[in-house]
Amino acid sequence: MDLIDLVEIRPRLHMLRFPIGQAYLWRDGDELTLVDAGHSDGASGIERAIRGLGARPEALRRIVLTHCHRDHVGAAEELAERYGAQVLAHRLDAPVVRGELPVPEPVLLDWEVPLYEHGLTVPQAPPTRVDRELEDGDELDFGDGARVIHAPGHTDGSIGIHLPRHGVLFVGDTIASVGRIMLGVFNVDRARAQESMRRLVALSPTTVCYGHGDPTPGFGDLTE
Repeated sequence: MDLIDLVEIRPRLHMLRFPIGQAYLWRDGDELTLVDAGHSDGASGIERAIRGLGARPEALRRIVLTHCHRDHVGAAEELAERYGAQVLAHRLDAPVVRGELPVPEPVLLDWEVPLYEHGLTVPQAPPTRVDRELEDGDELDFGDGARVIHAPGHTDGSIGIHLPRHGVLFVGDTIASVGRIMLGVFNVDRARAQESMRRLVALSPTTVCYGHGDPTPGFGDLTE
């Protein structure tokens, strides 16, 4: 599955958009960080996108997974094997990413059922190694001090990644931007997801990057 769109969000930050979902590429000089990894057959598209920016895939240092779902984990194993990048995920989702535990089933609202079945057309992610298990508050070595924000509810180990010096926040699927900014769908615990959403909103970022939907300058009129 080829990458279908590459969008510059701001200097150092690009969005890689797939038929379902998206990933993000952050640049620190020659060093690259990928936040999420698209579908399992998306590695070649990601590589082409990196080269199209005048960068080298060999400069990929880390792949940070916001959660364990197939449209976010997909190409991580292949890219990590090719280029030696570290794969990072929260401790609670790491066993699912590795294939040791099944993907948790969401508690679906009635209107979510057909959307969920459509999402299952994304190829399964292969078992993927996790080189570092993350916890809330961990600092990551990119973006001048990225911070892990544990945001359970979509999955138990969902995380946001905050770059406070740049005002950038990656929210994974906890929040979506699909015509309006709203709580993400397919949650294992909707109440906890709402709590996590409020925690992320309180960070007051100036650039918000979603797992689904276009990035926005802050949260604007968010709908719960």
